[in-house]
Order: sequence, then structure tokens, then C-alpha cells
Amino acid sequence: MKTIGILGIQGAIEEHEAMLRKIGCKTLRVATAKDLGKINGIILPGGESTSIGKQLEWSGLMNPLRQALSAGLPVFGTCAGMILLAKEIEGKKSQNRIGLMDITVKRNAYGSQLDSFVTDLNVSGFPEPLPAVFIRAPRIESCGEEVEILASYKSHPVLVRERNMLAASFHPELTDCAELHRYFAFQLSGSL
Repeated sequence: MKTIGILGIQGAIEEHEAMLRKIGCKTLRVATAKDLGKINGIILPGGESTSIGKQLEWSGLMNPLRQALSAGLPVFGTCAGMILLAKEIEGKKSQNRIGLMDITVKRNAYGSQLDSFVTDLNVSGFPEPLPAVFIRAPRIESCGEEVEILASYKSHPVLVRERNMLAASFHPELTDCAELHRYFAFQLSGSL
């Protein structure tokens, strides 16, 4: 049985755990570098990206996590998790982040908490549209050549993949649909 870690700093940790258990995975809240050796992949949940980045630095987990991802550990970043994965953040160069995915993102580009919305997305390789919850969501402004765009919303990429990294502007864990978690746990993690 696969064990998928969830960065245990803040965000929708319980919701990701519930989705992963629903599809038959074990979960582990990742808090230390030792935890990285016990998992088949890791989810970086939504939350506040600046705070998560600072806590990763303070805890000493940032460099071991970056090294594990560079070595091929599958990762799925949702919302703030996507910001942490991005090589560049538009208008904010100094934020602590993992910085491995060749994307440029703009924080809170879809508006404030009050502007939150749910929509269905057509995702490459999926037979049916998937529901997506956007809450203070970041927008991908540009992608490198090796980044595959899996879904877009109003002409902007919102779900992308680069090698072992999957990133979403939205929160799939806040829906009843576990298809993206299944894709991450069994296709992306299983193919590496």
C-alpha cells in the first residue's frame, strides 16, 4: 500500500488525508526530514505560502525537501503548495520557496476570499470534467518548455505537470472527486 505524505504545517491537511484514504492510500503528516524516507510522494497543501515557506526554513525541512524532490520524489502542490514549487513569483522575489517547477505564478490573482468560486475543468487525459475550488487562488503567468499544461481556466494554466511535479491553482481536496489524488498517487507516483 502506498504511503503519501502531506506537509503537516498548515492548510487542508485533513481533507487531503480523507481523499487519500478514500482511494486506498496510507498517509503520513510530514514534519521532519526523516519522514521523507517513509513516503512514496508528498502533497503540499494550500494555506499561506509565505508562512509555510518560513516554517520550512525554520524547521530545517526546506533543503531536505528540495533535495528529495530534485531526486524524483513525486509532489503535488495545491494553491499555496503550487506557489512554493514555482521558480518565480510575480512581484515577490524574496519569498522562501522550493523553487523547482519552471512556472511563474501571481499570488491571489483570482481575487480575495469573497471572490472564491467552483467550476468544472476539462483535464487532459480525464474522460469527465473535474470540479475545482478556487480560493484566493494563484494564477500561472508562464510555463517553461518542459511543463505540460493539463487544464486551463480562462486561457491561463491552472493544472500543470513537470516530471515528478504536479501543481494546481485550486483545491481538489475540497470536492467529492478523488480523481486528481488517484492520478497523483497511482499514475504519477507509480511511473517514477
